[in-house]
Amino acid sequence: MAFLDKPSVAKLRLDDTVPLTAVIEASQSLQSHTISGINLPLPPKKLIGNMDREFIAERQKGLQAYLNFITSHHILSSSELVKKFLDTNNYSANYTEIALQQVSMFFRSDPKWEVVEPLKDIGWRIRKRYFLVKNKEQPKERQVLSWVDLGPDKFLSDKDLQSAMKLLPTISNPYIFPVTFASTSESSALLIRVFSEKGTLRDHICKVKPREPFLKKYCNPKKIQGLELQQIRTFGRQILEVLKFLHDKGIPYGHLHASNVLIEDDTCKLLDIENSLLGLPSYYRSYITQFRKINTTESIDVYSFGHVLYEMTYGRPPDTVPVDHFPPAPSPSVVSVLHSILSTEACKTGMPTVGQLLQTPLFSDMLLMNSEKLQFKITAKLKDALKIAKESLEKRLQEEQKVIHQHRRLTRAQSHHGSEEEKKKRKILARKKSRQSAYENEEDLSAKYNNNSGSGASSPLTSPSSPTPPPMTGKPLGHGTLFPTPPC
Repeated sequence: MAFLDKPSVAKLRLDDTVPLTAVIEASQSLQSHTISGINLPLPPKKLIGNMDREFIAERQKGLQAYLNFITSHHILSSSELVKKFLDTNNYSANYTEIALQQVSMFFRSDPKWEVVEPLKDIGWRIRKRYFLVKNKEQPKERQVLSWVDLGPDKFLSDKDLQSAMKLLPTISNPYIFPVTFASTSESSALLIRVFSEKGTLRDHICKVKPREPFLKKYCNPKKIQGLELQQIRTFGRQILEVLKFLHDKGIPYGHLHASNVLIEDDTCKLLDIENSLLGLPSYYRSYITQFRKINTTESIDVYSFGHVLYEMTYGRPPDTVPVDHFPPAPSPSVVSVLHSILSTEACKTGMPTVGQLLQTPLFSDMLLMNSEKLQFKITAKLKDALKIAKESLEKRLQEEQKVIHQHRRLTRAQSHHGSEEEKKKRKILARKKSRQSAYENEEDLSAKYNNNSGSGASSPLTSPSSPTPPPMTGKPLGHGTLFPTPPC
């Protein structure tokens, strides 16, 4: 049973992955300031002359650079603090309080569960909250409850979504972390899983504790270390296998990243299989919308795998994407796979499929020791509904990519038109046209003067050199025909 059974209400759902921008248009003297634990390009201050117009203008430029840095930073730009600062109207709600209300209603309908403590800010999603809970029938086992708002890509009907959520606990795959309980309401979803103290792949790479806040763990990690080649190959093969399983079953994923991969006994287990069903945007969506070739959930998974492989290799995400120059790696085969996914050429012309990646030398001869039988039964009706929802999700992505592409072209054209070099070219062309026009006017005047000069003005009906015909004289006969008069 859903934890809140109410009629579905149409609701505009924000895509929190859309980057915000900020432009400083004026300055005002205030006594407050902000502090950040991350190394950010804040402009310098001074005690004397800090109200001078020149200093204020220079500091305003510095603050604009500071805002540009924050809004372009992948993790910072999607954080709740930045969103609330830049867009108070849309991000003023207390999501922890809302989550607690929803969870309390669920516990009334199923009193065997009890909240142990909130897990504050361990995830990156603004509208997702985590709580450590326990089952009163098994009080020693700690589980994690996640509550999340439904997202803008929710295209399944409420009935189909509830059917899909009920199937999640039945998925049996050695590389998918199991779900204990899953349910939805008209506007949100609630899931329970066993809590893993061993942490995620990104926790393992960054050498951090799983319960620490997301920003603290990953924005500026002090200790990072890439994996050894054998681990890269093993984990990469396991992730590709589970992606192939989901693709074969017709389940859209699109949410692969290093924080969505748990590590248990040298085995990768994917988290949040439900995200696409709930309509949640991808972690890498702000990147994906820039490349029109990444327009299906399968290609999103391959692109995301490229990011995960990069982090496993170098211990950190790439500074910019696309990546055309890679640092030294444990094996040339690693760089070959990374280039086939993250390079400019790959992003523009297309990337390999999961099946093709499994056939590369890096992964093809890796033997998987886990022989657990893969189980997942899905009805034909639900499979059709998932297919339609997947197509709708991809259509929204493609429309957004088209808008961004058109805006980028317009911006480039405006930038080119407004550049100093282009202005000089237009001035030179205007002077050339002006001189050409003046020259043509002189030629016209000269020709007109020559035609009007000489022995006299010519008749408008005859040419000056044509002889004048003799006058006709005589008497009219018949119908007005003139005959010449005979000489006297």
